[in-house]
Amino acid sequence: MTTKISASILSADFARLGDELKRAAEGGCDMIHFDVMDGHFVPNLSYGVPVLKSIRHCCGLPFDVHLMITDPLSYVDAFADAGADHITFHEEADCDAGRVIEKIRSRGLTAGVSIKPKTPAESVFPLLKSVDMVLVMTVEPGFGGQGFIPETLEKITAIRREADRLGLPTDIEVDGGIGRNTAPKVIAAGANVLVSGSYLFKSEDMAAAVRSLRGERTGR
Repeated sequence: MTTKISASILSADFARLGDELKRAAEGGCDMIHFDVMDGHFVPNLSYGVPVLKSIRHCCGLPFDVHLMITDPLSYVDAFADAGADHITFHEEADCDAGRVIEKIRSRGLTAGVSIKPKTPAESVFPLLKSVDMVLVMTVEPGFGGQGFIPETLEKITAIRREADRLGLPTDIEVDGGIGRNTAPKVIAAGANVLVSGSYLFKSEDMAAAVRSLRGERTGR
């Protein structure tokens, strides 16, 4: 499967966010990853609907919205209206997963489900036929810049194996500690959508960083 890169703006320079989005687009990223934290489901607050709405015009890349919130169902419409292209919610959230997926699809968006590092891979197996993507958190959700958790590789492999067994073209996304050294490992395990924040936005050459995540030569 083709490896796609989703640039997490959690690590971008918010004083010049519009320019950062353009840099990601021009650097060859495939998506913009938009982390939403409510201070309850995870111990941090990030940004929400007004920010997404204000930056939607800054680049033409799809917006990959990751809801790390307790009640995702109540916010699907708001994020869809603001310009989301894809919405992922957490399996561990206090919600009816089927209803959330149905709501996301009713808005014409693609749907994803995410699991934290300590949640078993098998917890998403019943949802594989209903979602387009599974996001495996490779760090504890809530803060950027954390180190990659190696034990999550087994979950990526298990989910890919089950999706293949069912004959599903499921995207498997990974988020947390993804850089030049960890990208080959998650790709080998079965991931094909890589979220990267610090590694991309702190690089002087975004295009070279994107190519390195895909395993392409950087020219250096």
